[in-house]
Amino acid sequence: MDLNLVVTLLTIIVVILSVVVMVLLATMTIILIKVQRIIKSIDVITQNVASATEWLSPGTLVGRIVKLFRK
Repeated sequence: MDLNLVVTLLTIIVVILSVVVMVLLATMTIILIKVQRIIKSIDVITQNVASATEWLSPGTLVGRIVKLFRK
């Protein structure tokens, strides 16, 4: 084999591997951004459910009703 052919093939392999690594990094970044958005929306939902659960607890509900009738 000619040395120039070996160098050319190795260069092509390095370029292809570099492109593959860049694509994988971009894909991982996109996936992490989407996961972060999902986690933020889940956090908002969890806060809303916690707030509703707190408001609908028997103590709070009875207390509000009693305050309503006292006025």
